[in-house]
Amino acid sequence: MDKLVSLQNFIRVVEDGSFAAAARTVGQSRSQVNRAVAALEDDLGVQLLNRTTRQVSVTPTGQAFYQRAKGILADLGDAEESIRESRDKPAGDIRINAPMSFGTLHLGPALVEFARAYPDIRVELALDDHFIDPVADGFDMTVRISRPSETLALIDHEIVPVRRVLCASPDFVREYGEPKDLRDLTHLPCLHYGNLPSGASWKMTGPNGPAAVQVNGVFCCNNAEVLRDAALAGLGIAELPTFIAGPELQTGRLVTVLCDYAPAELFLYLLYPPSRQLASRIRLLVEFIHDRFGDHPRWDLVQ
Repeated sequence: MDKLVSLQNFIRVVEDGSFAAAARTVGQSRSQVNRAVAALEDDLGVQLLNRTTRQVSVTPTGQAFYQRAKGILADLGDAEESIRESRDKPAGDIRINAPMSFGTLHLGPALVEFARAYPDIRVELALDDHFIDPVADGFDMTVRISRPSETLALIDHEIVPVRRVLCASPDFVREYGEPKDLRDLTHLPCLHYGNLPSGASWKMTGPNGPAAVQVNGVFCCNNAEVLRDAALAGLGIAELPTFIAGPELQTGRLVTVLCDYAPAELFLYLLYPPSRQLASRIRLLVEFIHDRFGDHPRWDLVQ
């Protein structure tokens, strides 16, 4: 039996969780998939899957083999695509995951330009503020705004620092007075990213170095655009990235406070699986995003 087919069927059983589900995915019968995996086990001389009448589970040897086999098939697919794209113009699908606010305000319009420039590349953008596993969830690229974390499983491509400021509405400042010290945030109303029970510790760099304060959180949300709107309504002081608060800061609808303190710096960066032959369409998109946001961060509207 074709070893490539056996590898593909084995990977599908592991990822789909059963022979029946894998058979539906690959368009074969359950017995065909079972025979393919059994032939692979016979050829290797090891047991890859534990089978019972109720479920299928992966043996430790099977899990290690799955990781290697999946990488081999991915490299094979990339090599085939690289050959096709070397003679043709860039084509194919790109699945991208990105944060909600940055995606709607900036990345989405940029990807429209990219799609116009490369009409044979089909772009799928999924917006979600939760961190996901790009490989497990089937994304070709993930855009993140946070502190990059080193991982051997993914390429970490830093684009540009993301600046944040403390800001509030002019009405709020007139009503409560402008804070003079970081400790004022322990009693002034603050708007924070996250959930209410956990509270919020804001980490800053000030005149005397790093500092942190447990703020008086009166309103919280996991979306910075909502926090911006709450700040505009005078509910409190918010810690916002300038790519969201920039227009309101420029027009004076929001004003910065505690300017001697800078929130911890974040970064706009890309995550994508490593490959010996990075597909040309992914390479094009990486270069496009870097050119659009890296050297001249037009979306950071507060200089």
